[in-house]
Formats: sequence, structure tokens, C-alpha cells
Amino acid sequence: MNENFIAEALASLSQADTDVARALAQVGHPPPRIRPAGFETLLHTIVSQQISVEAARAIMGRLRTLVDPLTPQQLLEFDTESLRQAGLSARKVEYAQGLAAAICNKDLDIESLGTMDDESAIAAITQLRGFGRWSAEIYLMFSLQRVDIFPADDLALRIALGRMKGLDKPTPKQCRELTAHWSPWRSVGSLLLWHYYRGAPT
Repeated sequence: MNENFIAEALASLSQADTDVARALAQVGHPPPRIRPAGFETLLHTIVSQQISVEAARAIMGRLRTLVDPLTPQQLLEFDTESLRQAGLSARKVEYAQGLAAAICNKDLDIESLGTMDDESAIAAITQLRGFGRWSAEIYLMFSLQRVDIFPADDLALRIALGRMKGLDKPTPKQCRELTAHWSPWRSVGSLLLWHYYRGAPT
């Protein structure tokens, strides 16, 4: 989803939803969000849970220094204490080792995720401990560049959609209903909502 794709999709969404058109006029186009597909991005998803962006970046830096190269096979060479000293909690060490083992054992075929439909790819990722639907949807959006994903459990998205629509704290179910007509561009609509969350007048 590059800048041109986002612009074209938002033009279509603006015609389908006047609230999108108004928000787009207020905050402009959101930037693309592209992350490489693969083990390191999935590992980063585990690392970043419930901590700041800065803390997650620091821990990933220490992991890259410790586990070089940062591959599933290499990570499994390190014991729990070594990974704890890099900054991972005991639970996150468990999740990281589980992810690495699933890839090494072929329980998760990262390459095949790109050929699956959205729901099948989400199901394959969420079978792993430490990965809920939100984590899987974010991976599909940013790493697999799937264009019709709406992570309705994301609090910032729900707050932004509520502001956009003049509603107070819509539920995930309500958010899915409110954005159903954004299909097949719901990922781009989500990018706009995150952008709107940061820049919209309150």
C-alpha cells in the first residue's frame, strides 16, 4: 500500500462516506506503513506488547546483538536467562521460544501465509501463544499488505471512529458495522483513522 494506492483508495472511500471525506480534508493523507514479512517482525510483535515503542526498540536492539543472526534456529540456542537479560519478561521468552519452535517445526509456515486468504492466515498466526487477533491483523496489514483489514479491537481506531462519527466509545462490533461499507479498502480506512487519532481537532 504505497502513497498512490492510499490516495486512490481514500478517493473511493470519500465518495462512499462523507465523514471520511471530512476527516481527510482535516488531516490529509496518512503515510504508508510497511514492515518486512517474517520471523523478526512477528518477534517484534511479542516484544512490543504492553511496553512503549522506545522500550521495544531497545530490547530488539539487544536481541539482535545477542542472537546474531536473529533467526528462529539461532534464538532457540539461547536459554531463558540469556533472553531475560536482553529485556524479555518470562512470559515473552515463552512466547518467543514458542514462535521460533513453531517455525522450525513447520507448525507455522511463514512463507505460506502470503498465499492464504485473510481468515486462514489470521487463524494460522493466532494458534500461537502470545498472538491474538489484533496482532495477526496488524501483521496482515503491514507485512502482507492486505488491503481489507479493520482491527476493531484497536482502542485508538475505535476512539478515532467515534470522533469521526460523533459517537461515544463505539464497541468493536459497532465499529465493524460502521466500516462495513469501506470494503474492500478497510486497511486504508484504518490508516486514516490512526492518522486522524493523532491529528484531528478535539
